[in-house]
Formats: sequence, structure tokens, C-alpha cells
Amino acid sequence: MKVMRATDKVGNEGGEKKRKWDKHYDYYFLGSVIFLYFLLFLFDPESIYNSLKVSGNIFIQIIPVLLLVILFMALIDYFLHPKTVSKYVGRGSGIKGWFLAISTGILSHGPIYVWYPLLKDLRDRGMKSGLIAAFLYSRAIKIPLLPLMAYYFGALFVVVLLPYIVIASIVGGEIIELIESGKRQNTIKYS
Repeated sequence: MKVMRATDKVGNEGGEKKRKWDKHYDYYFLGSVIFLYFLLFLFDPESIYNSLKVSGNIFIQIIPVLLLVILFMALIDYFLHPKTVSKYVGRGSGIKGWFLAISTGILSHGPIYVWYPLLKDLRDRGMKSGLIAAFLYSRAIKIPLLPLMAYYFGALFVVVLLPYIVIASIVGGEIIELIESGKRQNTIKYS
């Protein structure tokens, strides 16, 4: 028989309200943006037109990367199950998880915000947050730009800097893991 505490009832009600808000958050946000654009259009139509023009140009530039990420997400949904994700980038992934996160971070291209939905999907399937941090940090290494960096700063600079970026991505990932494990322990202790 389970004993119900007073906090259980409050926690469940708050959780239901939060889930309902999260469920419609996208629509609320979109509606707010449209409303603000309409309101600002009444005061300065030319600026709104220019803003929409710039936004359209940015959208056109990110379409190829966006399509690539959508394709990756579809493949992940079809082929990868949570057990598979956990095996390669989950809690017990070890060195191969770090290697996979850092190498894919180095190879990834395009704007970073396009990769966020894919990383969230992988995290929901069991990817460690520390590996997400390592992926994001290691994106600072751009393979096509390495010759340009070597031209301006010298080959020695590049050879010394790249391992430091990789090490820093691992350290940052480990810090994220420590913070999250502390949160999990506090949650377990107080529940």
C-alpha cells in the first residue's frame, strides 16, 4: 500500500498544468510573434517589411542544413531505438561515446541552432548531456577552415590549438555530467 504525501497531490496537479502549457507552447509563441509583428506594422511598416525580408533570406540559407537535420531525425526515428542510443552515447557508452560526440561535432556543418532539435531527440532517447556539450563545443573545429587558420596563424598554432579544443570539450561535458548527477541525487534524496 502506497502512502500519499501532501506534496504528491500538489506535484501532480502542477505537472498536469505544466504539460498542458508545454503542449500548446509552440502555438502561443507563434501567436505572440505574429501579434507583435502586426502591432509593429501599424507603427513602422517599412521596418517590418525589411525584417521579414531578412528573415526570409536567412530561412533560404538554412534550408539545406535544415533538410539534412530533418532527414537525420527521420532516420533516427526509424532505425535507432533507445537501447541503441544508450549503447553508443548513453550512460555506459564510455570512450566510444566521447569519440562519437566529438567527431560528429567536428564534422557537422551549418548553423548550430538547426542541430538543436536532433540533439534534443537524441537526449530524449538516452544520450548523455555531457556528450551533447562535447558535440556543441567541438563544433569550433571547422575542417574546411583549417587551411585558412594555418595560413593566418601558422601550422604550429593549429596543431597546438586543436587538441586543446577537444580536451576542453571533454572537460565541459564532464562538468555538465557532474552537475546533472548532483541534480539527480538531490531529486532522489528529496523524493
